[in-house]
Amino acid sequence: MSEALRTTHLKAWYGESQALHGMSFSVHGGEVVTLIGRNGAGKTTTLRALMGLIANRTGSIRLGADEIVAARPHQIARKGMALCPEERGIFASLNVEENLLLPPQVRPGGMSVPDILKLFPNLKERLKSQGTKLSGGEQQMLALARILRTGARLLLLDEPTEGLAPVIIAQIGDTIRTLKALGFTILLVEQNVAFAAGLADRHYVVELGRVVDEIPAAAFADRLPSLKSYLGV
Repeated sequence: MSEALRTTHLKAWYGESQALHGMSFSVHGGEVVTLIGRNGAGKTTTLRALMGLIANRTGSIRLGADEIVAARPHQIARKGMALCPEERGIFASLNVEENLLLPPQVRPGGMSVPDILKLFPNLKERLKSQGTKLSGGEQQMLALARILRTGARLLLLDEPTEGLAPVIIAQIGDTIRTLKALGFTILLVEQNVAFAAGLADRHYVVELGRVVDEIPAAAFADRLPSLKSYLGV
């Protein structure tokens, strides 16, 4: 498959503090790729920089054939990339149905509400429930559902299993596999390396704002014990 995303020497700053020190990696169309590393390594910052949420950035971000390092978030969204943040970004005062109807379809091909409810049947029973009444797992499903409504085909998922029960983590994993089978491309930031191991085609290890290693899926099992020790998990 052709490259869906490539970053080269990506640097980013929060004010005067440099957070990324030359991130370079690629994601091919239809792949699931993870960024793994310790807390504070720069994984979430990378996703925010990719989406234009950190304005002070240099280097190169190519989304397909387009250079987007200078683009603003709404321009990047229109090119088919979307972020599901760790804080989930749902509207707590709105019910599930209203949350699903609210996201703009920025590109053709966004999932319909009926399609969303087939993918997340738990939400069908909660359509009239407010965001504040949902469990953590239901909130995560709703957050994923909202970005699928937009028509984005490259999904940036930031710690989707954080704080969730094992049974819900398994459901999130099944959803990611389904999305991959449907042709979506996924860049996943994940601290749960065992979860990531069962999903991704390739893994990039991030340290101090740069990629320090790339591990293909076939080699990940052999590297898992040392990675867990390195990550402190």
